[in-house]
Amino acid sequence: MKNEKQKNSQEIGGFLKGVERIGNKLPHPAILFVILSVIVIIASEIVSRVGHPVTYYDAKAAEEVTVSAFSLLNKEGLSYIFNSATTNFTGFAPLGTVLVAMLGVGVAEWTGLFDATLKKLLLNANARILTPIVVFAGIMSNIASDAGYIVVVPIGAMIFGMAGRHPLAGLAAAFAGVSGGFSANLLLGTTDPLLTGITNEALKASGIDMVLAPTCNWYFLIVSTFVLTIVGTIITDKVVEKNLGKYTGDYVPDNTPVSDLENKGLRNALIGLLIYVVIMALLMFPENAVFRALDEASGEMKLNNFLNNGLIPGILLLFLIPGLIYGKTIGKIKTTHDLVSAMTSAMESMGAYMVLAFFASQFVAYFSESKLGVIVSVTGAEFLQSIGLTGLPLVILFIFIAAFLNLFMGSASAKWAIMAPIFVPMMYRLGLHPALTQVAYRIGDSSTNIITPLMSYFAVIVVFMQKYDKDSGLGTLISMMLPYSMAFLASWTVLMIIWMLLGLPIGPGAPLYV
Repeated sequence: MKNEKQKNSQEIGGFLKGVERIGNKLPHPAILFVILSVIVIIASEIVSRVGHPVTYYDAKAAEEVTVSAFSLLNKEGLSYIFNSATTNFTGFAPLGTVLVAMLGVGVAEWTGLFDATLKKLLLNANARILTPIVVFAGIMSNIASDAGYIVVVPIGAMIFGMAGRHPLAGLAAAFAGVSGGFSANLLLGTTDPLLTGITNEALKASGIDMVLAPTCNWYFLIVSTFVLTIVGTIITDKVVEKNLGKYTGDYVPDNTPVSDLENKGLRNALIGLLIYVVIMALLMFPENAVFRALDEASGEMKLNNFLNNGLIPGILLLFLIPGLIYGKTIGKIKTTHDLVSAMTSAMESMGAYMVLAFFASQFVAYFSESKLGVIVSVTGAEFLQSIGLTGLPLVILFIFIAAFLNLFMGSASAKWAIMAPIFVPMMYRLGLHPALTQVAYRIGDSSTNIITPLMSYFAVIVVFMQKYDKDSGLGTLISMMLPYSMAFLASWTVLMIIWMLLGLPIGPGAPLYV
């Protein structure tokens, strides 16, 4: 039995090493995005000539839409490529998010606040309990929208490195939680009302008299959080970290004891952080707080606009304030010039990301403009609708179709706006509750986030990874994340099967069947 386990382990490791080798033999990630862009351009021309238009009901726009492939090789397409290049880059979703947040994160890192904090926290700590903590923190971070990508992922790598473990294993565990577990949480996040709103529009358009609450998936997502934390921990410890082997990169953790001056700096930084958190809570949570705005759909004062737009500057200050206080206390920041030097240092480290982001943004924009993702999604939805499955087999196949389509169309809400009007009424008429359909979609959509370059933050993770291993590339990242993707998809699907066999409700007022 032991020999059989070793053989299986070697086969898995060999397969992943093969994926990594093949991936890393490809050109630099920036050039790879150029090649992928060329492939999209050629594919758009072929599909526009031989393909047929697809028609679907867009639940966001509340209207029927007919879409044909847009060729990027004709007059209009070539004009688009040149005319949109700058705005594709400047409008790339992660660009502003990463650069703004890094101004604050950079100060905390430059002053040594991160190192001192981690040394304090990890002193005499069991290194093995770090894995579930990192995965769980990643999953929980999605209540703050995309903040987890730029906060939890790099910190996960630092935590593992400081504990004497492979930094890339920490990065992978955090990324798996943040992105692979994007649809799991103990609390409600911004995704819940967004997707539920689209589901409700699909119900309304099909004449079904039912309105779902944003909490309709809550019970299932709470249990999912613990399941994915356990699965993510096992994959990190038993597969990914073993496959990575001993870390031989340039990063060397500072293992010197925390000095009295550093302890004083940490104490002052904590006081400053607590004061900031209290002020932000007063600005966010009272009924008529400054950051609350009227939500036209519900008529209530909500934080939606702040969470979507104002949260990143808030995160900047979350790290800048304690970083500045710590730096002043230990004497590393004496003047405003030192503070700006800290921010400049952070921006200098983002040079490689800026180059990668330019080409990645073009690829994502071309794929979107060509409508290839929409065509693949609609075609896949029509295929699933045509095969006539019902009940549990239909739900399982729907999960896998959603996971597959996510490789071609990154936006969860845009994809659901296409799929919901088809599947919500179809599965409703087959006796399946819309909350079940929605959560099945979320399982598939989240599980493959971490292996598709179309995911907006994929390029960001590559840059974070290269801080610890300059030779790593897309192959390294995909080989690390593939076991998580497969394990999350399998375990989440098994959880759904058990849930349906037990007949448990998906959320408050949301049974499995109608």
